[in-house]
Amino acid sequence: MEASLEIDPQRAAELLASGATLVDVREPYEREAGHVAGSRHVELGALAAAAPTIEPSAPVVFYCRVGARSAMAAQAFRAAGYDAYSLSGGLLAWVAAGLPLTPEGGHVADH
Repeated sequence: MEASLEIDPQRAAELLASGATLVDVREPYEREAGHVAGSRHVELGALAAAAPTIEPSAPVVFYCRVGARSAMAAQAFRAAGYDAYSLSGGLLAWVAAGLPLTPEGGHVADH
């Protein structure tokens, strides 16, 4: 049975703390409003070109606002052999779980 593509915010935070790459696939204005500290920003449209710069031997977790864009990214990277996941519920779920955003006072932008 294939491992689930979707992981909850707590699991994503654990993976990030243990060295996983967290990739924000949202638009720049969304990123500026608020994002997960330590995450990397690669817009969904630029992801294929950035793939060689993402470490294939470590888990990679993609996130967006609600999880649709990140699920597409995770599927594509999983198909390419990465240990890839999507943050279930996106950044809205991250915030709902009480996890922090940066900058201080950051928020989830409307899409």
